[in-house]
Amino acid sequence: MKKHLARIAIGMAIVALFLAHAVHVLRVPLLDNLEAIVYDTRLRLTMPRTVDPRVVILDIDEKSLQEKEKGGEGRWPWPRDRLALLLDKLFDKYGIAVVGFDVVFAERDESSGIRVLERLGQRELKAVPQFQSVLDQVRPQLEYDDIFARKMKGRAVVLGHVFLSDDPANATKKGMLPPPVLPAGAFGERRVGVTSWAGYTANLERLQRAAASAGHINPLPDQDGITRRVPILVEHAGAYYEPLSLAMVRAVHDRPPVVPVVSQDGITANYSGLEWIKTGPFEIPVDFQAAALVPYRGSKGSYRYFSLVDVLNERVPVEELRGKIALIGTTAPGLLDLRATPVDPVYPGVEIHANLISGILDGNIKQRPPYVVGAEFVLLLLSGVALALLLPLLTPFKSMLVTALVLVTVVGANLVVFHTGHLVLPLASGVLLVLILFTFNMAYGFLVEARGTRLITGLFGQYVPPELVEQMALNPEQFNMAPRAEELTVLFSDVRGFTTISESLSPDDLSVYINDYLTTMSLVIREGHRGTLDKYIGDAVMAFWGAPMADPNHAQNAVLAALDMMKQSAVLNKKFSDKGWPPFAIGIGVNSGVMRVGDMGSQIRKAYTVMGDAVNLGSRLEGITKQYGADIIIGEATKKRITGIVLREIDLVQVKGKDEPVAIFEPLGLEGEVEQSKLDEIKLWNQALRFYRAQDWDKAELQLMNLKKISAKPYLYDVFLERIAGYRANPPDSAWNGVHKFDTK
Repeated sequence: MKKHLARIAIGMAIVALFLAHAVHVLRVPLLDNLEAIVYDTRLRLTMPRTVDPRVVILDIDEKSLQEKEKGGEGRWPWPRDRLALLLDKLFDKYGIAVVGFDVVFAERDESSGIRVLERLGQRELKAVPQFQSVLDQVRPQLEYDDIFARKMKGRAVVLGHVFLSDDPANATKKGMLPPPVLPAGAFGERRVGVTSWAGYTANLERLQRAAASAGHINPLPDQDGITRRVPILVEHAGAYYEPLSLAMVRAVHDRPPVVPVVSQDGITANYSGLEWIKTGPFEIPVDFQAAALVPYRGSKGSYRYFSLVDVLNERVPVEELRGKIALIGTTAPGLLDLRATPVDPVYPGVEIHANLISGILDGNIKQRPPYVVGAEFVLLLLSGVALALLLPLLTPFKSMLVTALVLVTVVGANLVVFHTGHLVLPLASGVLLVLILFTFNMAYGFLVEARGTRLITGLFGQYVPPELVEQMALNPEQFNMAPRAEELTVLFSDVRGFTTISESLSPDDLSVYINDYLTTMSLVIREGHRGTLDKYIGDAVMAFWGAPMADPNHAQNAVLAALDMMKQSAVLNKKFSDKGWPPFAIGIGVNSGVMRVGDMGSQIRKAYTVMGDAVNLGSRLEGITKQYGADIIIGEATKKRITGIVLREIDLVQVKGKDEPVAIFEPLGLEGEVEQSKLDEIKLWNQALRFYRAQDWDKAELQLMNLKKISAKPYLYDVFLERIAGYRANPPDSAWNGVHKFDTK
């Protein structure tokens, strides 16, 4: 822990910055923007994308705005006698439950010409009794506002109005507001963060008095201009007003009172405790501004739309509208009621009200109460401190796993709470904190590791092969260069007849030839099978497995490397042949056993290498590959440690410098990849070997002759036929156990 104090301290400072943002001591605009983006993403991922059949939209669309001769009603606003007729159609014919106007009727309707007639009656025709009499008779039919008001009376008609300006000095007040849902002083001395407006544009008094109720149509766009919320309570002149959506729901349910639900726990100067608005059976969660998050069902078109002119002309089937909650609004671009929302950059404002109505009815409006500040603080504190303390102590891979686990847990739990519990907990700050802590620790570790690599390279570069430097730099204290005894596997390879090859090439071609060969073989060993390159001796390669990094599969990896080296030899020979260069053949010896590994050499030059009898035997096995015409020969100790590889026993030999005989084997390929004919050949060979060791020369010779006929590489069989001929001439003694002695290396 002491070693990582600096990294832990910086991590804690990062956590402290995020905590300061969470409690509003220090605001980071980037985090606010990210939180909005994350909220929008969660919303889009969890939207039901279904159509709510309870709510319909009667659309003042382009079709409705066409001239009458084209089937429309002409430009908006329409004469209110037509809207009066519309109300008759909706309630008498279609049996609508409630209709809400996402429209403000702030101006008198003079389209009937009544005002012109009144002026004539007051001036030019004032003295004409017949005109005055006719005017009195037709006035009721020409007062379209009165007609419209009469048709509203006693029906569930909800009007819309707009609040304007938060500056009392510049506020204008037009029309008549509906009665407030909460009177002035409803919250007593408690400070409630309700949005206040000083001015308004409302409906004509006669219309407002005739309507069942009215609600404001003000959204509450966030700083990025996106409409995510609608204020459920709006303050004006001390009183509180409801939105159109809530007014319509209340109109359907006999207008139950609006009751604010205030928590008495944890109330502070910045937290009034207002968390819900209750009306009848419905509870609407609100935030610190008494606003509700709009529960968007999907992109635009989440509700059934009917052209208003089709309803007016009874072209819509009755069953499509019976008992529905109807909103009258517009999607026509020219009427400018389009909003930017999380689900669509161009979204009809009328559909925002529809979504909020659905959310109130379903009780699925997301909650973002003021106390989530505390939840965010606790989340950041727990996850941030844990990672700040833990990540410096872990390896990069374990750090990635822990970070991924924390991210999946935080994001998964947040989505579950968001979708099923309808609770909006902050997510962006937590995710960003986790990612910043991870990135910082990885960058810090990389820089320290790079510094350690330079240090180790400077100290040990002359002793240690380059491939060990990176591993040692990670945890240099774990690597001891002192020689020690370990069970390892060693590999030797050599190009046969390299002198002849070198004499046939120019010096430049020879340089390219040997470089290509050594590079190819080295990549197979190092990159393909995690071996440690020990040294090059001319064209010979020496490598080992199991050190400096422990490898329990050292024998298996070494043999697989030898098989891949043979495959790459064929590829390389094709390349050389295309250049007109001579082909090459290699022999590989592999052996396992206890070896001395470490920093060995003189005071002038040292190397990280292996030594011991097992190493010497590996070298001898490579040397005798050409005696048997084998590409690869492995020792008996290696054979015992590998699986899944087809082997052919070659012989029982006593190499120069060794007293004990060892069985040697030739790996032919992976199980399942060796042809059946080769497997059959191995069975026949094993029989021949048994006859040979039993000194049954005739049967051994016959079997070997048969093998020569079917084998593509009969060299091994010729070797044993030659031996049998020699033993016939000079029979071995009775103690002979089939061992063949080599007097040369």
